[in-house]
Amino acid sequence: MKHVFLSFSCILLSIGVYAQKQLNVDAIFKKASSQYVVLLKEHPDTTLIPFTLKKDGSLKDSKSEWWTSGFFPGTLWYLYEFTKKDEWKKAAHLWTLALAKEQWNTYTHDLGFMLYCAYGNGLRLTNNKAYVQPLLQGAKSLATRFHDKVGLIKSWDRFPPVGPDSAYAYPVIIDNMMNLEYLTWASRVSGNKRFASIATIHADNTLQNHFRKDNSCYHAVCYDVNGKVLAKKTWQGYSDSSSWARGQAWALYGYTMMYRETKKKAYLQQAQKVAAFYLNHPNLPADKIPYWDFNAPNIPNEERDASAATVVASALLELSTYVPAQKQYYFKAAEIMLQSLSSDAYTYAPGAGHGFILKHSVGFKPKGGEIDVPLVYADYYYLEALLRYKKIVSVKK
Repeated sequence: MKHVFLSFSCILLSIGVYAQKQLNVDAIFKKASSQYVVLLKEHPDTTLIPFTLKKDGSLKDSKSEWWTSGFFPGTLWYLYEFTKKDEWKKAAHLWTLALAKEQWNTYTHDLGFMLYCAYGNGLRLTNNKAYVQPLLQGAKSLATRFHDKVGLIKSWDRFPPVGPDSAYAYPVIIDNMMNLEYLTWASRVSGNKRFASIATIHADNTLQNHFRKDNSCYHAVCYDVNGKVLAKKTWQGYSDSSSWARGQAWALYGYTMMYRETKKKAYLQQAQKVAAFYLNHPNLPADKIPYWDFNAPNIPNEERDASAATVVASALLELSTYVPAQKQYYFKAAEIMLQSLSSDAYTYAPGAGHGFILKHSVGFKPKGGEIDVPLVYADYYYLEALLRYKKIVSVKK
């Protein structure tokens, strides 16, 4: 792993100024809190859930069945976790309950994002037993999308997911790795080993089929009903053969998390391989905030994706706790990302952006959606990463 340490030296040499000063997490959360006060005022009831902004700068909200619906209550829970203020607890509880009907939703693989980010954080922070049953029901709904012959949780019911020319009936996207923590939790709480088995089998088959030789990943792998790979595609990346930045982030986070849940060394090794691909990529900018796709054709004149950086920063901080020999390497890389994200270049001025925290994310450029805008999940993983950062720094002291 000599090349990893060399790369870390290059990181410090190129932007060493970033790594010389610890983040002021207290000040960042104070600013984040003031922003979400604005966002809450913009949403006097829970009918529509904050998601992003439109091209004209107005709010673009979602209903509870949209895949991002759990990130807003999840972010409120993180604000409560840091501040311990009852106002955030009450708001987080209210917005969590707005997702109650999604526990019976069997039409999406995104229930980990939708339910576990909301109810799961609420349970972790308050031990409110009323959150348990909706979570367990949601895990049952998610498990219906797993088919034993294929050995994977079906992401969409067809690929492409919209339009008249859908050619494949069993697509699996790398994002699906992010739902597996939900299933491992459900297995522990319910005693039903089936949930954990699904998570492990899905992770194993994704590891086998989703990655290229350079340890980048495809966005979507399409299977037949017997588990045979039919095609490797993208929906949100630049091309089928490109490395969509947030896809790499999901992969890094997913395998780091699955190592925590299972202690399976193959998962830790895969997380390290993905981290090496990401951090050593020649198209990763000096501030470590990636372009929306590592192979986008007009780099450096392509949009950055702050949301990918938040997911990677959070994952690297966790990964740093599992690999003593590279602890500082992963920690410093994440710290640089968080310092960049916390600068004026990526955060809204107080009161701006309708209350979102981070700007400059990309959700779905190939179809012209969510380009250079705030995204609620960028805020969520940003605060999660900051909480992890503060915990690690506190232990060091």
